[in-house]
Amino acid sequence: MRCSTRITLGLIAILLSGLVAAQQYPARPIRVIVPFPAGGNVDVFSRVLFRQVESEIGGTFVIDNRGGANGIVGADTVKNASPDGYTVMNTSFSFAVNPSIHKKLPFDILRDFTPITNVATGLGYLMVVHPSLPVKSTAELIEVAKKQPLRYSTAGVGNGQHLAGALLGSMAKIEMLHVPYKGGGPAMTAVASGEVQVHFPAASVGQPMHKTGRVRAIAFTGAKRLSTMPELPTIGETVAGYVSDAGWHGMFGPAKLPAPITLKLQKAVHKALQEPKIHAHFVDNGYEPNGDPPDVWAKQYRADVKRFAEIAKAAGIEPQ
Repeated sequence: MRCSTRITLGLIAILLSGLVAAQQYPARPIRVIVPFPAGGNVDVFSRVLFRQVESEIGGTFVIDNRGGANGIVGADTVKNASPDGYTVMNTSFSFAVNPSIHKKLPFDILRDFTPITNVATGLGYLMVVHPSLPVKSTAELIEVAKKQPLRYSTAGVGNGQHLAGALLGSMAKIEMLHVPYKGGGPAMTAVASGEVQVHFPAASVGQPMHKTGRVRAIAFTGAKRLSTMPELPTIGETVAGYVSDAGWHGMFGPAKLPAPITLKLQKAVHKALQEPKIHAHFVDNGYEPNGDPPDVWAKQYRADVKRFAEIAKAAGIEPQ
């Protein structure tokens, strides 16, 4: 009985200490690891979102870009951080794809991280081409690709852009040569400079470049047309059955992040996403704001790890 009492008192003490820590949190700046270089869609959205989250939680967020290996370098930084809420990560769904395309990772994505919340779900990507490529539609791109292989850039092996291009190549029976870069920013620069002919950026990154003429947007990969570019057809309007969404952006902390701190972060993000200007920014760029509770997000995240494994297999992407 005395042993049971000591265990109960110990659990109560741990719970109370967690609640006290959450009440005092944050007491110093919070580092947000974005595991991609500056300029990509995760980086752009993070800088918009966390300025608003600062107002909701009463603290300062510092974006720390740690690009490399399709987000693995930055994720490893978070895995090894102290679980005190002062190092978190905002990443893309490539995080959940990595186990399917890499034979060995420096961490276990289900064991070594605490899911905090899903920030937003992408409805699709733009398909943009370098202006020198003489195509203005998916049909014209396919005709050119039947005569010569087309090179397309992505933010890394196994992310949504890679899957979008691989799926188009498979369904349209054309040769699309994948050229991975260390992040969305460099991949966008590659098509704008003519190093590659095709790229699949998020609308937040691709639309400004399209408007200035540095690239030409010719289609959208989602199930329906993008609300801010309704004149742009979907690829599926030409290639029947083609749909490639842009996955999600999600927040994670190190394993054993205290539940009260996890919940405080989630609530602040959810509230920030409801702010009209922030909500509109995501929607206008082809994303649906989320901000679900940690338990809901954890369930979806774990299911997606399995789902993306099936997609990668169907696209013929072999683990490296």
